[in-house]
Amino acid sequence: MADFKKGVSLMTDTSEAAVPEVDDTEYTEDEAKSVIKANEENFIQGLIDAAGFNATETQRIEIAREGRLFFAFNIHPLTSTDYNRCKEKHTKYVRSKQLGMKLPETTDSVKYRSEIIYQATTEDDRKKLWGNKAIWDALLAQGLQIMGPLDVIDYCLKAGEKDRVIDAIDKLSGFESDLEEVAKN
Repeated sequence: MADFKKGVSLMTDTSEAAVPEVDDTEYTEDEAKSVIKANEENFIQGLIDAAGFNATETQRIEIAREGRLFFAFNIHPLTSTDYNRCKEKHTKYVRSKQLGMKLPETTDSVKYRSEIIYQATTEDDRKKLWGNKAIWDALLAQGLQIMGPLDVIDYCLKAGEKDRVIDAIDKLSGFESDLEEVAKN
């Protein structure tokens, strides 16, 4: 049996394709236009391929403690809309009589973070783990209150593990914590 380190393991795909070399040639304005026109199909195909990131990119997350693998699941990147929807769902709003509109009062950060993990989990793993009625029944039998999939996430992941899973989701979704890396791109 494999030895597992305590915490969250992020499994990365080691079969990454080679990065193409960047052409540093300087062109005149007319030459630049002709190069762009010649590569227009590649640009269009690149945009189409980039738009499908959510369906193709996944990463395996393993939850291990004291050398024992407890469970694993796959995540995919989230869009800005997904993050916003998660935040709005777990934010309490109040109506301002002075402004005549609803304003955010508080956000339940625990549920918000669990919602992000739930939404980023692949559909198959959502059903197997967070939405599994057998798991709900077993947790209920232990005296835990289970009202939905987010409760399973709350009970099964430690706070630090949730942090590392969310960091992995953010990184997969294009949020880089390393400013130097972002500046290079």
